Amino acid sequence: MTVVTRFAPSPTGYLHIGGARTALFSWLYARAKGGKFLLRIEDTDKDRSTQEAIDAILDGLNWLGLGGDEEAILQSSRAGRHAQVAHELVKRGAAYLCPVTPEELQQRRDAAELLQKKKAADGHLSADDARELDELTRPFRSPWRDRAKPLPPEAPTVVRLRMPDTGELVVKDHVQGIISRKFADLDDLVLLRSDGTPTYMLAVVVDDHDMGVTHVIRGDDHFLNTFRQLPIYLGMGWPQPAYSHVPLIHGPDGKKLSKRHGATSVDEYRDVLGYLPEGMKNYLLRLGWSHGDDEIISEASAIEWFDLDGLNKAPARLDFAKLDSVNRHYMAEASDQRLFDLLLARPEMQGKSPEVMSRILSAMPALKIRSANIVQLAEQARFLTDIRPIQLTGKAADQINEEARGRLAALLPQLEGLSEWTEPAIKAELTRYCDQNGISMGKIGPVLRVVLTGGAPAPDIALVLALLGRNEAFARVMDHSRGRG
Repeated sequence: MTVVTRFAPSPTGYLHIGGARTALFSWLYARAKGGKFLLRIEDTDKDRSTQEAIDAILDGLNWLGLGGDEEAILQSSRAGRHAQVAHELVKRGAAYLCPVTPEELQQRRDAAELLQKKKAADGHLSADDARELDELTRPFRSPWRDRAKPLPPEAPTVVRLRMPDTGELVVKDHVQGIISRKFADLDDLVLLRSDGTPTYMLAVVVDDHDMGVTHVIRGDDHFLNTFRQLPIYLGMGWPQPAYSHVPLIHGPDGKKLSKRHGATSVDEYRDVLGYLPEGMKNYLLRLGWSHGDDEIISEASAIEWFDLDGLNKAPARLDFAKLDSVNRHYMAEASDQRLFDLLLARPEMQGKSPEVMSRILSAMPALKIRSANIVQLAEQARFLTDIRPIQLTGKAADQINEEARGRLAALLPQLEGLSEWTEPAIKAELTRYCDQNGISMGKIGPVLRVVLTGGAPAPDIALVLALLGRNEAFARVMDHSRGRG
């Protein structure tokens, strides 16, 4: 058997990191088993589906390297096939035509709500009301499911699944274990609306079958849908896929991940927070799957090691500190030019002079090892982009007193005498200056750092001087040694 997995998002918004993780698990399982990973866009909700969302989802997946092995399928393009299956189910007796309208069902729900409010207010119901409430709140069974008489003329008719009255469904889930549910607890679902359009429940099953999907990996918020959908497989006599329902990602507070916890979309992690795709991919892999104590896992190792048995049953919690730690590893491994190009695309880098950008590229080896993402990289590079004279405020300005200016003025001639403008030579000269003047590095280092960086994050002071270049470094020191800063 060839393993076939799929990722089937609804294009009603951005690609959520929870969806990206599901796609990753599905992609990895297919790769691990030498199978296929397919994409399907479930755009049956025409009122909410947009081309913009489709493009954003596919763009996010491609950024993570999770493109499908075949062209993505639009579910809406298969409506004719879905309708065909619905009518075949009617012929087989596994579904039936029903003229009950949504308005009638709403009346049923409203009546049940009124009785529930009455019970809450009075503390009890009469025997007749209690029986009525019990009837109204049972899984829906249309009075037309077993009637042989003709349907009302010109009545809007839907196709409903005929849910068996007795017995139960048993699902052996790779994550959740063996779980069962009685047929009597499930509604007779609408498969085909009165306008002939298919519902999500029908379309999912037909598409998974026709695409040859053998393993469905999805969030555990779909678990009830599995029990609703399996009777369609039974009605058509189709083989059922194996299921793995993965717990949702929670925020640091243990609650379901939402906007209040920060970024939730893949494009935010890329465009706003500045993470690398390989770092994001590695982190999402470990967010609900484990392989011993390994934290940094290459794509090749992930494919070799991945299996469904490693999926965790408990929800994973988003941890930005751990994400930073993982991404920091990939920042250090990335090429200088690649990171420079990513940095160049940031809004804060627009309009910088070629001289400044050249300075940043030269400094990249030192900057990237201090940065967990591109945002931090931009912050680490800020001291290289500042325009003279650098304005000092607050505690930074307080450090530049007459004594500090005198030390800076005395240091300049010694630095000017250096034949080589390199970090080792600068470091040695700073040490010599301190020894000659009987002071510690703490007396000149902080002052020098302030006038060179304005208090921005920066590496060791000797390296800062080297990265700025002789001319820029002298100009910044001179500005403040003469009181121009």
